[in-house]
Amino acid sequence: MRKAYLDITELTEKEAISIFVGDDTEIILAGTTIYSMDVNLKKDYQKYADNYDIQFIFDDCITNVEFYTIPQVDIMAIDSIGGYIGTIGQQCDIESDAPICYISSELECFIVAENGIDFLKNMESWKENLKFYDKVRFYLSKTEAEKELEFIDLPIIKIDKNNK
Repeated sequence: MRKAYLDITELTEKEAISIFVGDDTEIILAGTTIYSMDVNLKKDYQKYADNYDIQFIFDDCITNVEFYTIPQVDIMAIDSIGGYIGTIGQQCDIESDAPICYISSELECFIVAENGIDFLKNMESWKENLKFYDKVRFYLSKTEAEKELEFIDLPIIKIDKNNK
């Protein structure tokens, strides 16, 4: 089966895309994105930093990530030693089935939990439950990934909301 990659690092939450491909093509979301939360939630999430070394990312302090992943990893938190916590293959959503991963500062990926609900249930022992996961590939940039993978180029179509 042919694999084609879709870079989602420049899409916003409000943009919609639709792609039609043949049965012989699998579309894989690509790139490293950041899921940040409203700063008004900081107090509610401070307990995770204090008790579990999980510092969620907020809109007023968005971290800069120096790598590009295949498939997409949506980073929602960091730990005290420079690792990242996020979801694989889709945006962070506690109710989704997306696996939760940990990416070490050495760019090794580990599964922390099968999904967000399992992650919340086992926060106190998340560092003890890491399972090496070799299905996330790391690149320095999209440009580097494009040298060996086929990406889909989406034309940008602007819709004038005043012109009906």
